[in-house]
Parts: sequence; C-alpha cells; structure tokens
Amino acid sequence: MPALCRDCCRPFKSGDDCPRCGSVRVIAHPELFDLTIAHMDCDAFYASVEKRDNPALVDRPLIVGHAGGRGVVTTACYIARKYGPRSAMPMYKALELCPDAVVVPPDMAKYKAVSQAIRVLLVQATPLVEPLSLDEAYLDLSPEHRLRERPAAVLLARLARAIERQVGITISVGLSYNKFLAKMASDRNKPRGFSVIGRAEAVGQLAGLPVAAIWGVGAATAARMEAAGITTISQLQKMAEADLVARFGKFGRHLFLMARGEDNRPITPDRPAKSVSNETTFRHDMHRPADLLAALLPLAEKVAARLGKAGLAGHTVVLKMKTSDFRVLTRNHRLSEPTRRADIIMRTAQSLLEREADGRAFRLIGVGVADLCSGDNADPPDLFGP
Repeated sequence: MPALCRDCCRPFKSGDDCPRCGSVRVIAHPELFDLTIAHMDCDAFYASVEKRDNPALVDRPLIVGHAGGRGVVTTACYIARKYGPRSAMPMYKALELCPDAVVVPPDMAKYKAVSQAIRVLLVQATPLVEPLSLDEAYLDLSPEHRLRERPAAVLLARLARAIERQVGITISVGLSYNKFLAKMASDRNKPRGFSVIGRAEAVGQLAGLPVAAIWGVGAATAARMEAAGITTISQLQKMAEADLVARFGKFGRHLFLMARGEDNRPITPDRPAKSVSNETTFRHDMHRPADLLAALLPLAEKVAARLGKAGLAGHTVVLKMKTSDFRVLTRNHRLSEPTRRADIIMRTAQSLLEREADGRAFRLIGVGVADLCSGDNADPPDLFGP
C-alpha cells in the first residue's frame, strides 16, 4: 500500500509508521500518488491565529467574535467546540454552553495578512490556486501545473508542514480527483487532517451520505428532495439521469453526476498567472556546465508544454539557480518577441547559464517564462529565413 509520512514528507511502500523518522502520522492509500486535486482548510482559522499570537490562550477555550447581546460567534477553537459553541451561534448561547471561554474580538487585518502568507506558500507549489475564503482554497497539483517534481500527495504534506512551521497555524487537507471530493475529504479528521478519496471508493463512500452532502444542495433543495422521498445519495445513484432531469430540471444532471463522484469544475485562480516555470533540486550538488545544461533541457520542454496547453506565451526568459550555500540567483533576458517554444526558451536560458556556471556548485536549477501574453502573438515567422 503506497504510504507517506506527514512529518518528514517521505513516501514509502507500506507500513503503519515511517521507516525513516519513526512517525506514526502516516497516510496510506492505493491511489495516494495518482490523485492531484486538493482542498486545504485552516483549522479554526481566526482562533488559531489568536492562540499563535498569545500563547497564554493555547490551552483555553477561545471564541472569536463580538461579545454583547447581539454578538455572534465568528470562530470557536476546538477546545470550545467540545462544549457546543459553533460559528454563527449567538454569543450569549455560546457562553451559556462554555462559560469559561475567552472572547476575543476579530482582527480582520491580521487574518488577511496571515492568509496572504499562506497564499505565498501555496503558489510555490502550483499557480492554479482557487481561494474560497481567507482560510481555504483548492489546488490543482496535476503534473502539467505543479511547480515541483514531486507527487501531489508529497507536495500537499510539505505545504501543510511549511504552513505550520512558517506561519504558525495548522491546516487540514483533502486529496482526490475533483473539487467536490477533495473538499469532502478535507472536512474529515480535523484538525491537522490529511484524508484521501480515490476513484475506486468514491461511489461507495457517497452512497451512505444524505443528499445535503452534495455540493450545491442547500436546505431548500434538500427539503424539496425529501418531500419527493429522496434523502440519501444512494437513492440518487439508483435513479436514471432522465428521471432526475424530469424532476429537477438542469439541476437533475448535476445531481446525477455528483452522486457518482463526477465533478468537472476546473480550478480557477482569482488572479492571472504572472509566469510559468519549472525547477528541480539535485540529489547531489552540480558544478559542471554540461550537467547543468542537461538538467535544464527537460525543464524548458515542460515550461513550453504548459504554455502551449494554457494558450500563453511570454516575453522574458528567467533562469533560477541556488548555490550549495542556499544563495538564490535569478537572471532574465527579455526577448524581442514573445515565445512558447522550447528551443528558444532553452537557447536563451543556456546563454544565461553560461555566465553563471563558473565552477560554483549548485543544488537547484529552474527556468521560466514571465511577462505573459496570449499565445496567438507568439513566435512570429522570420521573414528573412533562419
């Protein structure tokens, strides 16, 4: 059974604990390294930030919100939740359930800054990050989009570890083959969860859930379905698409697909990509120009393939190198015309590389294209020939 240690982020063949570091925080699943769509959700986000900034609150039940007669709970920490307080609950009711809770007013400017710090880490893994709010987002970690040469599951574990170490809060993640199931997975085993839903098990796991678990089914729709005698997803799975469309119109097709674990919604970032790049970290430091050049070629080809798939091109080729003492060098060259051709990217990057490959040892190399534009304007033919 493919397995992954969530502490040292190393994959291994099977087992209940990590053979490298001994951790029992292990995720194992038959499809672990085949799934690429992820959802991350910060654990009790506002409360976690407040506890990070005030260690005296770490072991206390904490509620973030405005106290007073009409105040409501914005977030309750997991300690407080054991007593019943929940988001959107009237504050007076929450304090009746948990009278020892500490109430802290929300600080939205601080939460936005923390959210941005998390976003900086996410986009280092993939440019396809779709935020849903300050504390949750979808990520497309497909091979053609991810920026690191590691399986999606490994990248996701490394992101969770980086956020915990660098930002100081924890997240829960879900990994699957579409958005619906990735979000469903991330809701399990919180806090610090890592859950997987694979293709082989999706229909079976969905069968026992209420129809309200389907994305897009709100309280009114669920009540309408219950009035029609439909309360579980297993009932939907037994119904023909035509029957569902007849009952619920276009939404019937949505129900038919979701009940079978099918969700074709793309992950749509809220900002356009500014660059497309790829990089690799060497097992051993390299210093020979020929070796560095050989490592650069497949990266240029991957960048060109991603540009082509996205219908993009770029005006500037960027070379990134990290020395053995972790100094990062970035060199760039602006082209006279935008390109998405691998040979042009490679030729330009080679010229930049030759100026830096002076015998120093490097542990990482990468290449990218910036100043993006439509691919329709790329690589005009040379009227005078090659």
